Amino acid sequence: MGFEEFLGVNPWTALFTLANTVTLFLVLKKMLFKPVMKMIEDRQNEIDEMYQKADDSKRQAEALQTQYEEKFALASQEAERVVKEAVVRGQNREMEIIRQANEEAAAIREKASADIAQEKKKAVAEAKGEISDLAMEIAEKVIERSLDRNDQKRLVDGFISQLGDVQ
Repeated sequence: MGFEEFLGVNPWTALFTLANTVTLFLVLKKMLFKPVMKMIEDRQNEIDEMYQKADDSKRQAEALQTQYEEKFALASQEAERVVKEAVVRGQNREMEIIRQANEEAAAIREKASADIAQEKKKAVAEAKGEISDLAMEIAEKVIERSLDRNDQKRLVDGFISQLGDVQ
């Protein structure tokens, strides 16, 4: 009995087993490993492509963010300019309203002065008329006679002229 019986290994069986294993390995390599490796390689390519797309998207997002920040800065400047213009227009409008109010007040003062002057003239004329009537009555009583038309006129004109000189 020997070695073969002790281990229970037949060399021919071992050789066939080895040949079957090598054949199985070659068949699996051809039929299984190559497709599996191709599938792994394709998947790796997809992953690489996804990473590339993600990097591209990130660069685009950064570019868009930069554009947004620039546009926001321009919009802020534009808004500031519009506000400043509105303030200036408001101040100009305020000055215009004040100017118009001053002009209207001056016109009202002038009209009031003209009305006062006219009312004064009217009051003076009425006063002259009343004074002349009174003067005539007094003069008639003092003279106790009735004055004719020419005398009355002369007395009234003299009195009015003296009254006008007093003013």
